[in-house]
Amino acid sequence: MALILIADDEARIRRLVADFLRRDGHTILEAGDGAEALDIVTERRNELSLVILDVMMPKMDGFAVLSAIRAGDHGKPLPVMMLTARAEDTDELHGLESGADDYVAKPFSPLVLAARVKTLLKRSGAPADEAESFGDLTVDERSRAVSVAGNPVELTPKEYELLVYFKNNRRVALSRETILNAVWGYDYFGDLRTVDTHIKKLRAKLGTCGTLIGTVRGYGYRFDAD
Repeated sequence: MALILIADDEARIRRLVADFLRRDGHTILEAGDGAEALDIVTERRNELSLVILDVMMPKMDGFAVLSAIRAGDHGKPLPVMMLTARAEDTDELHGLESGADDYVAKPFSPLVLAARVKTLLKRSGAPADEAESFGDLTVDERSRAVSVAGNPVELTPKEYELLVYFKNNRRVALSRETILNAVWGYDYFGDLRTVDTHIKKLRAKLGTCGTLIGTVRGYGYRFDAD
């Protein structure tokens, strides 16, 4: 199964999450502070399938670790789930805008957390058979590579999943709620602003091809490609 890093300064939280994830067959690594977490990511990035990252940790907080992880993303980005007692909307938006793929507030249900991990891991895989091109935009699910006019585009895991969801539903008007449920999962507790924030960043990274993601006024978005 997957190799998952749990980074939290509370040992009981690490044990609780680890116990439930091991029941699903996953192998667990643990870190008690941000610096230790980043060291593990640096050493074992190619092996890791997911990082569960607390925000409030000594030495380096979770946002700093997340920023370092995203700065080191080359090729396939490493999925990150933020786990924190800070449940304010501004903190959640900050985490998501910084490249987090999911955001879980304490206290949480271990069963729900394990289900969300399963969903996130599933979304990170399942490649298509071949690359597809839409004008200058090319998406290759086999290698999770995206390029515009032959130039590689570095996307966060969530931005990549959004793009794949759009291309697989091209010419279909998709509401914000539909997009949120499909890409973040039905048990995601965020709001619809999350969709707008990620799409804005995705469009910017795609440059001239960002216009392929059209706005359906008062409803949502549509991928306007043949």
